[in-house]
Amino acid sequence: MKNCCHTFRIFAVAILALIIVDRLNGVGSQTQAQNSQRSSQAFVPGTGEQFIEVGDDFEYPDWAYNYKLPKVHNHDDTALAENLPLGMSQNGRWHEGKKRGQPDLVQRVETPPGGINGSTGALALRTLASGGSYPSRTQQQEDLIANFQGTVGRIPVSRSPSVVTRVWLPPIDQWEVRSGCHFAFRIGLETNPAPQSGRYRQISTSSEDNSFWPGIFLNREVKVDAASGAIQSDQLSFWMKATSNSYRIDGPKIGTMGWWSLGMSISPDGEVHYYAKPGVEDLTADDHLASAYPFGKRAVQLRSFFFNVCNGDDGKTWSTEFIIDDPSLFLLR
Repeated sequence: MKNCCHTFRIFAVAILALIIVDRLNGVGSQTQAQNSQRSSQAFVPGTGEQFIEVGDDFEYPDWAYNYKLPKVHNHDDTALAENLPLGMSQNGRWHEGKKRGQPDLVQRVETPPGGINGSTGALALRTLASGGSYPSRTQQQEDLIANFQGTVGRIPVSRSPSVVTRVWLPPIDQWEVRSGCHFAFRIGLETNPAPQSGRYRQISTSSEDNSFWPGIFLNREVKVDAASGAIQSDQLSFWMKATSNSYRIDGPKIGTMGWWSLGMSISPDGEVHYYAKPGVEDLTADDHLASAYPFGKRAVQLRSFFFNVCNGDDGKTWSTEFIIDDPSLFLLR
């Protein structure tokens, strides 16, 4: 009996050790398989009527962005008050992020090969001084935000809104050599807002405590030999923010460069649905990656969509240049 108990203790300790190791290895993320089961409320981004007051096709040859420097910086608490008005595109459809500032390069360019049929213009995004007045030497981000507030206000999720974009990924030898996030396509959502009346749809004022910002993130994990500088391993993948318990959702690995189509839809129950596929064709149900109530919150209103451009903020290394085209808003109802 004594030997039996001793054996049981050893077995229990071994199982506990495996559980601890498994949790340590999995902290901060969950696999796509754990989250890819399609919700009954999921619908394909781009479904319904395009809301032409929001978004852009960048086809106008004189498209331009007014930076209105100095830009907002992450670490400068007083920068927002000192920097108003924020940078904005001449057509009024894009503006600088109020908290983190705009990319240092926001420029219309010719559409790279393989883009949307008939497209002649797209938008290049790239940044250098992402962290503040002095390099932070940590990963930082800049924001370019679609102008909702000045056009249609916040949109109730009862309208089943969705957003889509195309993004061009350059050849891997043109990327910033750094592990971490390089780019993101995100949405701003609110839960339990205080409603007010407004033209077209509900407009509200709410505190930042009611706001959250899920999205689709583009990640690179690269290992470089310290002596030779040679790249030993390299992997690109998508991940999504976030599960109901705030874990990230690991998405597909990226083996195809060039154009990708990304989209997010928000169903009337407040759940967010993520989609992606290589190429510029319209998204379909087969392109579903995951569905979740990010951070355990149910969205009530869509307030914005925006792009993050990230780099290591060392004061000398530019971020990877990404090119976006035809970011659009759709309403199913």
